[in-house]
Amino acid sequence: MTADTMTRPVNLILLGPPGAGKGTQARMLEEAFGLVQLSTGDLLRGAVNAGTPAGLAAKSVMEKGELVSDEIVLAVLEERLQQPDVAAGTILDGFPRTAAQAEALDGLLAARNQQIDAVISLEVDDEAMVARVSGRYTCADCGEGYHDEFKQPATAGVCDKCQGSSFKRRPDDNAETVRTRLSAYHAQTAPLIDYYNARGTLSKVAAMGAIDDIAKALGKIVSHLTGA
Repeated sequence: MTADTMTRPVNLILLGPPGAGKGTQARMLEEAFGLVQLSTGDLLRGAVNAGTPAGLAAKSVMEKGELVSDEIVLAVLEERLQQPDVAAGTILDGFPRTAAQAEALDGLLAARNQQIDAVISLEVDDEAMVARVSGRYTCADCGEGYHDEFKQPATAGVCDKCQGSSFKRRPDDNAETVRTRLSAYHAQTAPLIDYYNARGTLSKVAAMGAIDDIAKALGKIVSHLTGA
């Protein structure tokens, strides 16, 4: 399926702990459906660099070393949603993080006659995740993700996507750090999962299998939403 078959914007939230494969799955959804992944960090940097009104407000706060408020993040997101490249829809990453932010996001989208169409939670086994994370690495040039066991380049030492030959691993991808991150993720995300579950938009997808199988499960959810 291509972006041309889309009948309306579709807004997704992709949840999952570090190492669950959110980045890989988001890129596959972008390529398959023409969606655009919007991460909080990229949104803020883009708005600051563009000098938009919300970007200038964010820059003022960040230069003081303070946290950017929900209001500013929402204003940055609202500006970004006006750009033509997100006409097919978005995959939100890193926002919302709380039920209050989710409620505010609902209001912003409702004003644009849009909504959060699906919240997809990538479900993992924590101990298996510890083993998974320790084996992952990325292309140093384009960021494409790989894994010692689950996803190796077709040609050893050469990135499938950009043909680069440099790869890197995160230094904090060790068992102790991963367990700490998983615990923090579950504590922070539980209220958000409850919020969207109560609204009937939450879907849980087992994320410990093959990457292509997980992508198919996510693709079915998006296809159902678009009516394609």
